[in-house]
Amino acid sequence: MTKPLIAALAVLALALPCAARADAVQRLHDFANATRTLSGSFSQVVYDRNGRKTQETSGELYFSRPGKFRWVYRKPYEQLIVGDGQKIWIYDADLEQVTVKKLDQSIGESPAALLAGSNDLDKYFNLKDGGTQDGIDWLEASPKSKEGTFELVRLGFRDNTLVAMELKDNFGQKTNLKFTGMKNNPPIGGDLFRFKPPRGADVLGND
Repeated sequence: MTKPLIAALAVLALALPCAARADAVQRLHDFANATRTLSGSFSQVVYDRNGRKTQETSGELYFSRPGKFRWVYRKPYEQLIVGDGQKIWIYDADLEQVTVKKLDQSIGESPAALLAGSNDLDKYFNLKDGGTQDGIDWLEASPKSKEGTFELVRLGFRDNTLVAMELKDNFGQKTNLKFTGMKNNPPIGGDLFRFKPPRGADVLGND
């Protein structure tokens, strides 16, 4: 089963005001400094390098900066990804399997850093205005490191709200996400970013 967002630690970006295109990069910095939590719903479609649709999913997301997130897949299968600030827990309900990974400095070079990482965006990304298309203002972020799995992240905003994101990885795969019900700085309890493997589940990796 393809898990394009696992490599990116449940990819997403901060919803930011986008009044003037020329100010998009500065507004991203401003919003990153002002926003601590984010929640909403998503639909996700993945295409292979030939443009064929390979996956379509939907669910909810929650983020708390820095380094904490909860990404919930509801349809067509159940999967949960939780970042607790130190580790990433990936739970596949169908397989009854948990995979654990360290949440190390790699988050800084992933698209997740735009949401759940620190505010040192320029340290890890080349940021530029991506223009306007079909009423959506775009910001482009390309990682400075060549060791990551993603080549380009495009963030789309309409009426001061994050509505879309596009990810292109180094293998030519493209992931498109659409967001609804996005809320900035909602109250989110810390328990949401804790994970305890269900009894009987196989746990793989560094736990």
